[in-house]
Amino acid sequence: MFSITVRDHVMIAHSFTGEVFGPAQRLHGATYVVDATFRRPALDADNIVVDIGLATQKVGEVLAALNYRNLDEEPDFAGVNTSTEYLARVIADRLADAVHAGALGEGARGLAGIAVTLKESHVAWATYERDL
Repeated sequence: MFSITVRDHVMIAHSFTGEVFGPAQRLHGATYVVDATFRRPALDADNIVVDIGLATQKVGEVLAALNYRNLDEEPDFAGVNTSTEYLARVIADRLADAVHAGALGEGARGLAGIAVTLKESHVAWATYERDL
């Protein structure tokens, strides 16, 4: 399996509901380093996994919709605990939608999967992987 990873970051604010979250139930901020990995079993006709420029651009666009937002106030997240794991899935799903819409080029239609990792710090992160 071949893969490429592109990196960006996103800054959000949010709070959680539930005792398990302790002090994070209060409004707080998070800055995530975001790694988006694109996978395929064979390289395309140009011998690449996906156009890195297009992948970088699309990751940036997906993150721009979340950046500097209080997720508690966003209709898409009403009533949802926007945990790191949950946000990794949201980003992966939005990237998958972009692949299916052709936004990463025709060659990207041969991708087999996407993994998105959100790094909360140098000691904690979460990943969501999905097939395409």
